[in-house]
Amino acid sequence: MIRALIVDDERRARAYLAKLVAAHEDVTVVGEARDGRSALEAVERLSPDVVFLDVQMPELTGLDVARALPRESPPLVVFTTAYDQFAMQAFELSATDYLLKPFSLQELQTRLYELVRAAGAA
Repeated sequence: MIRALIVDDERRARAYLAKLVAAHEDVTVVGEARDGRSALEAVERLSPDVVFLDVQMPELTGLDVARALPRESPPLVVFTTAYDQFAMQAFELSATDYLLKPFSLQELQTRLYELVRAAGAA
């Protein structure tokens, strides 16, 4: 079972993504965060396997959060954002994926399938 944390400053975006992720039988949503600081606290407290992370947030951006993740056994990071201009920076920070909003249910299901398959191989 993959444990997922959803981070987005928009409540509706968190709820929508949580609903889509929770529909996958091999993924469970263990928490949500609305900003970068609470995201880092949640990562430490919940030890998720994957973090679905928005880029544009108050105080700490998603990129700041990715830079601050633990160096040893960090969670996988899937950026979920409306801003394509940050993709290169995200992948330089070892992002697993970069989904542009609005993404389709099919796109997310494909990414989740790939995450589950990769986790099974690990």
